[in-house]
Amino acid sequence: MDFLSRAPIRLALHGSIVARQYCGALGKVGNCQVAVTLQVANRQDVFALDAELYLPKQWTDDPRRMRSAKIPEHVGYQPKWKLALDMLERAAAQGFDGLALVDAEFGSVTKFRESVSEHGLQYAVGIDNTIAIIDATLDLGTPPPRKKQRGRPPSRPKKVSAGLETESVKQWALRQARDFRRVTWRVGTKGKMQQRFAAWRVRPAYKTRAGRTPLSPVWLLAEWPADKDAPTKYFFLSLDERTSLQRLVTTAKSRWPVEQSYRELKQELGFDDFEGRSYRGWQHHVTLVFLAYAFLVAERRKKRGA
Repeated sequence: MDFLSRAPIRLALHGSIVARQYCGALGKVGNCQVAVTLQVANRQDVFALDAELYLPKQWTDDPRRMRSAKIPEHVGYQPKWKLALDMLERAAAQGFDGLALVDAEFGSVTKFRESVSEHGLQYAVGIDNTIAIIDATLDLGTPPPRKKQRGRPPSRPKKVSAGLETESVKQWALRQARDFRRVTWRVGTKGKMQQRFAAWRVRPAYKTRAGRTPLSPVWLLAEWPADKDAPTKYFFLSLDERTSLQRLVTTAKSRWPVEQSYRELKQELGFDDFEGRSYRGWQHHVTLVFLAYAFLVAERRKKRGA
C-alpha cells in the first residue's frame, strides 16, 4: 500500500441500510446485506481499503438472531455515518490522509462532516437539498454584554440569540439562478463531461433555531442541468475560500474512478455475491475479494511499468 501514500489521496465511502430494500444486484426489493466501504484513490489507482457490515437495530435488539449469525457480543448497533467515521480513523492511524468523498447519505449528517474536519481531513460531500444555510458574509453581531457577575459570559452573537432567518440550499440556489454557468470537468470516451454549476460561500445553519451559532464557512456547489426545473445535486466542500469553480467541480466529480472500482468489485470479483448467514463468513468473503482486487491493481501497475 506504500505507493498510495505518494500522491493525493481520495477517501471514498459507499453504503446503505441492510434490510428489506431495493437491491441493485437483484434488480428488485429483497433482503440483502450491504456494507459501508472505504476506498482509497490516487491519480492512477483505486484500492479497496476497509468495509463494515451495517447491522440494523432489529438485528442488534434481537439476542437470538445475533447468536444465530455468530455476531460477537461487542458488536452493537452503530449508524452508518459512525461506521464510516471509524474507518476513516483507522485509515488515518495507518498514515492515509487526503480528501474524503462521500455521498449525501453521509454528507448530510452534520456530526459526520464536523468529525471529518476534526481529524484534519478535507471533504467534498453530497448533501440533501433541505439543509439550512446562511450567507458566509452575514454579520451576526457580537455577543450581548454580561449581565451577571457569576456564570459564563454570553458567547452567542446577538442575531443568533434573537433567532436567525435561514433558507434551504435548494431555495438559495433557485434564488441565485443567474450564477450558474457551464463547466467541463473531464473528457470521456463520449466527449466532454460538462454541466451547469454555481458555487457560493455559506455557513451550515445547524439547530440555529435552538440558539446554536452557524457552523464554519464551506463551499456550497450546485449542479443544474439545463433541462431541469431546479438543481439536481448539491455538495458541501471544505476547500479554501480562494478555490475556483473549476476546481470545485472537478473535485466533487472525482468520485468517478472510485465508482468504476466499486462496480468492478461487484461485477468481476463477487463482492455482493455472498449469500451466507454468518458474520465471520461475511468478513472472510470481503477480505478475499479485497485481496483479489489488490492483486489486480498490482498487475495493472506492472503493465504500466509503475
